[in-house]
Order: sequence, then structure tokens, then C-alpha cells
Amino acid sequence: MYVEDPARTGESRLSDGRLLGWAEWGPPDGVPVLCCPGAATSRRLGFGAGVVEALGVRLVAVDRPGLGVSTPAPGRTFADFAGDIRQLGALRGLGRPAMVGNSQGAPFALACAAAGVISALAVVSGADEVAAPEFASALTADLRGLVQRTARDPEGAEEFFAGFSAEAMWGMVMAGSPECDLAVYQDPDFAGAYRRALADGFAQGAAGYARDTVLAMGRWPFALDEITVPVDIWYGELDTSHSPDNGASLATRMPGAHYRVVPGIGGALLWTHAEPVLKALLARAAADR
Repeated sequence: MYVEDPARTGESRLSDGRLLGWAEWGPPDGVPVLCCPGAATSRRLGFGAGVVEALGVRLVAVDRPGLGVSTPAPGRTFADFAGDIRQLGALRGLGRPAMVGNSQGAPFALACAAAGVISALAVVSGADEVAAPEFASALTADLRGLVQRTARDPEGAEEFFAGFSAEAMWGMVMAGSPECDLAVYQDPDFAGAYRRALADGFAQGAAGYARDTVLAMGRWPFALDEITVPVDIWYGELDTSHSPDNGASLATRMPGAHYRVVPGIGGALLWTHAEPVLKALLARAAADR
């Protein structure tokens, strides 16, 4: 199995009254590892079915504001999200946990690392900083147009992304994935879980996804070279949708980052290689204590 239903779900009330939704897998007294999910997916899409139990991991996935059951926060920033995670850690007794950032969740996870909220980070098939000048010539014409539009008119770009739907996201992922990934995504159990997570992600409308996308597609306001927590960067060799260079330059921007490219897989890496990702993350977090 690639995924399984959460063992526990709930919402935590933050200091400003907003709710932050979460889902957990693994033993309640396990080593806490936060999951920052991909674009438009809710807390309910975890990873590492069976693996988290075997490794003694308490995996906690979080709905970003406006997605799933988390209260919307119009105009929110990366720093705001890091603050939310700091509060969640205190409310749920997580301490300073390790984190996995997948796909569009990666820059939000990096913001948490930059703020010192987490103890170690695994970026898995992470959305790269496509607005960085060095990528300008490497982007497809369509993506370059979206990046330029976001820089020129972020409010207008947010309105544009707010026109997306769960069905549109599913179609976009299916159309842009290699056969090795489709074998995962179209597995009946995974497809059902993924589509439910997308439906949850858009349950309050598309504003949460739109805000995420404008933030991720713009320049990131934190200094990658000042991140001091251990970072692992994982990309599938056949991943053509998350980074123009499969994270190679991203790795060079963080001193001490461990960079891994896995053959034979693309963006589905988190679900096909959950065990090595988690084992490496736990080892990095333990070594830094």
C-alpha cells in the first residue's frame, strides 16, 4: 500500500481563533514528523503506509489555511505559516519536530526551516523557486508566462488560480506525469485517497490553493543559505514538473544539504520511497541533537 486512512484527525485552535486541521498516522507516542502536503491536497493524504508504524513515527499532516478544515487567512505569508506550525507544535506536544515538504508544500516547509521551527527537513519532489532569475531561460513558455504574471500582478494571478478545481488539478497531474508515476497515481486505492484529498483541499473553494500558488511561484522571502537545520533534498530522475534542474541548484543554495536523485521514478517519489526518506530524516534529526 502507498497510503492508508489517518489513525487520528482533529483541529487545533490557534491564538487568533483560527483552526488548523491535522491528521496523524503511527503511534501517538512516536517520533513526531510533520508533513507539509502538495498542492491543493488536504491533511488526509499521508504517505508511508506501514512504514511509519515500523519506524515508530508519529506522522502529522497539516491543512494549510483555507485548505481542508483550516480557517482561511487571506493575505497570509510564509512567515505566518511558520508561526502557525510553531503554535501547533506547542498545542500538540510535538516539540521541535522534523518535517517533510512535498511538491508545493516544499517552500512552506523551507520557511519553517528558515524560522527554526523544525529540527530537520526532507524536501521531496519539491516545487522549486521558479521565479529565481537563473531559471528564466529554462522554463516552458506557459510556466514563464505564469511566473511573469504573478510578479507583475499578484492579486490578478491569485484570482486566476482561484478558478481551479479538484477535477482540474487531477487532470493536470495525470497529463503531466510519466508512466512510472501513473502506476502509483492510478492504483485504485491511491487514486481514491488522492481524489478525496483534492476534494477536501477545495472544500472551502480555491482561495487557499490560489494563495499557496502565488506565494510558491513568487520570489521566496527567506534566505536559503542561512538555513541551519539539516536538509535532505530528494528528486525522482524522471520528474519533469517540480524543478527545472531536479533540485540541483536548490541543493547548492543550502550549505550541508544532502542531495539525492532516485532513478526510475518521478514525482511519486514520496510514496514509492517513504522508508529511505524517513530513515534518512530521522538519522539527520538525531545527529543534530
